[in-house]
Amino acid sequence: MKKGHGKVYKDLPHQARQAHHVPCIEQIKIPKDFIGAVIGKGGEVIQKIQAETNTIINIEEEGEFGIVDVASQNKDDIAAAIKWIKDICTVPEVGDVYDAKVVSIVEFGAFMEFLPGKEGLMHISEYEWGHPATLEGLIQEGDEFKVKVIAFDDKTGKIKLSRKALLPKPEGYVEEKPARGPRREGGDRGGRREGGDHGHGRREGGERGERRSSGNGEGRRR
Repeated sequence: MKKGHGKVYKDLPHQARQAHHVPCIEQIKIPKDFIGAVIGKGGEVIQKIQAETNTIINIEEEGEFGIVDVASQNKDDIAAAIKWIKDICTVPEVGDVYDAKVVSIVEFGAFMEFLPGKEGLMHISEYEWGHPATLEGLIQEGDEFKVKVIAFDDKTGKIKLSRKALLPKPEGYVEEKPARGPRREGGDRGGRREGGDHGHGRREGGERGERRSSGNGEGRRR
């Protein structure tokens, strides 16, 4: 069973259908699971691809694949549309490098789009060697630069990105160790020993209690 998506070639402009303006058509296969992502909600994604690459795209579902036909008078436009579609279908892996765009900046880093519809987090410590205190003044929304996929969050599955991983390590650079002062204070064994001293105080109090009881007993005998 075939299921078509996108515009059909009869929608091409009249001049494109003239004999001397026959459009080029290239075909690719994509996994069936990605057909929905390429089309988008209400056809939003496929319409955007067609508008920005000046192409006509048709998708037909065949078995476990989506058969994608891309037509245009310009081969460069076809290549751009095909790259866009392949990027949507890409499953990122650790070690992959992408050109990414800053989508938003937060206190602890920046969210970046590295593939169409795919975002990851670049922690502030992964921007450059030296651990900047803030990204303010270093980057802004819309900036583009290369990043590397360094990990996937075990709990959320979110993608972790790094710019620093693509920069040469400064000569003589020594990684700063996290400050441990607060943890030592919180885990001071001396404090627990002081608590043990309080135990001695309770025993002393018990002895005083016995003396008071003895005194009361003498008062009753009188």
